[in-house]
Amino acid sequence: MGWFTKATSSDTEKGKLNIVEGMWRKCPHCRAIIYRKEIERNEQVCPKCEYHFPLSVPERLAKLVDEGSFEEWDAEVSPMDPLGFVDSQPYRHRLQSAQEATGQKDALVIGKGRIQDIPLTLGIFDFRFMGGSMGSVVGEKICRAIDRALEGHLPFLLVTTSGGARMQEGTLSLMQMAKTAASLAQLDRARLPFLSLLADPTFGGVTASVAMLGDVILAEPRALIGFAGPRVIEQTIKQRLPDGFQRAEFLLERGMIDAIVHRRHLRATVGTILRHLTVGR
Repeated sequence: MGWFTKATSSDTEKGKLNIVEGMWRKCPHCRAIIYRKEIERNEQVCPKCEYHFPLSVPERLAKLVDEGSFEEWDAEVSPMDPLGFVDSQPYRHRLQSAQEATGQKDALVIGKGRIQDIPLTLGIFDFRFMGGSMGSVVGEKICRAIDRALEGHLPFLLVTTSGGARMQEGTLSLMQMAKTAASLAQLDRARLPFLSLLADPTFGGVTASVAMLGDVILAEPRALIGFAGPRVIEQTIKQRLPDGFQRAEFLLERGMIDAIVHRRHLRATVGTILRHLTVGR
């Protein structure tokens, strides 16, 4: 989203505004206004504070997997509206809008690929699709990716960016927490590696289940990671939270994640971990 609004012809004629719409972005962390192309040249990372801007699934794949190696699975699986849910608008309308905006059926893309020539299965959340929320389709696709990892004796990588469970699917959404955890237990019994990469933000039921069950848990710098939001926590415990609470750096200091990895080093880091965890297989 562009930071400056589009100039009108009268503004341009008066010389009051000569900024082209979309040329600049405002960093949500340090609030600096930065030339968009400078961010793009820097791996979609703020050059001032190292905040990692969100990536679409195609952008994430381009930076993470070997070129031309990704094969998507189950792209046609589409969510239903079993509850006929309506809040400010019907759930089916929200789904249609998200599908048109992203070109995806739901908030998770799964498939197989290679990272530094090491084969693996992977799943990538897209926050643009209803905040990356986990409904029945997301849970099902995670389990299908794990099933194929078991069939092919492959490691599994999940990249999360999510607001949590999808409230429009009620208990059916909450069930995905137990369902995905049970599938991951099968992966563990088969002694196949599960790598979890937490991108900004990772919250709610996704954090409380699948995201924090990795054999190795990585995070991008300054990613917000938690269950409930800080305002809810402060109101509940009647205390002020410490600075940096729920940031990746805060969690690393307290042993909740294993490493923070800059985007430019991510492919190499994941490749190194996979080589160590799959040696001799």
